[in-house]
Amino acid sequence: MRPYSLWRQTLADGEETTIYAIRHQADRSRVRVLHFPEPERLDVWCSTYGVGEAVVAGFFVRDPYRPLGEVRVDGREVPHEPVSEPFRDVRACVSVDGDGPRIGARAELGADPRDLVQAGPLLVAHGALAFTPGDDVEGFSAGASQFDSDITAERHPRAALGISREHLITVACDGRRSGVDAGLSMLELAEIMLELGAERAINLDGGGSTTMVHRGHLLNRPYSSQDQPAPESRAIVTALAFV
Repeated sequence: MRPYSLWRQTLADGEETTIYAIRHQADRSRVRVLHFPEPERLDVWCSTYGVGEAVVAGFFVRDPYRPLGEVRVDGREVPHEPVSEPFRDVRACVSVDGDGPRIGARAELGADPRDLVQAGPLLVAHGALAFTPGDDVEGFSAGASQFDSDITAERHPRAALGISREHLITVACDGRRSGVDAGLSMLELAEIMLELGAERAINLDGGGSTTMVHRGHLLNRPYSSQDQPAPESRAIVTALAFV
């Protein structure tokens, strides 16, 4: 399989969108969570510090800029805005310890992982779809006040991480370009992760924050608003780097 793929995806209603996928060899890749105390444009930061492979990770609140959901870096918990109860323990995370990354509900991932970032919802589990529209297990509809809106609704630019036995799979899609890129619904994103062979997969921050870097270059075209004049990456507060 090619390590990098780009294609145009035709959706069920005839709309199209551009999708980018990168496969990292699981046995040769180390993952770390990045936290930016001052928000950073991921592509600019990667260029500055020589990081070739990265993708946006968790959500954030803007005033002041801080992660939404738990974040741990090198065993240290980062100040953050907690996920509203009763969803904190069921909201999906990426956790990294000595055995590599794991994806699951917070309560499943141990008390003190080395690195952790909370995002979600869970898209794929045990090689099957884990996301069902309207089934608000992780509280994204009930907790929409912590976001601008219910992020599980409608089509948007999106990003995701998937894990299989052989690969760590990062995916991003374009959107918010009328007649060009429609974006993906959360279910459409889950279906693509399953088609790419992910045994577990998680949704990462999306919309205007969707950012994926490959070989030091920004792959996707981030649009924060519909049909803005030109794409530009947004400053974010957490990311996943692949070494």
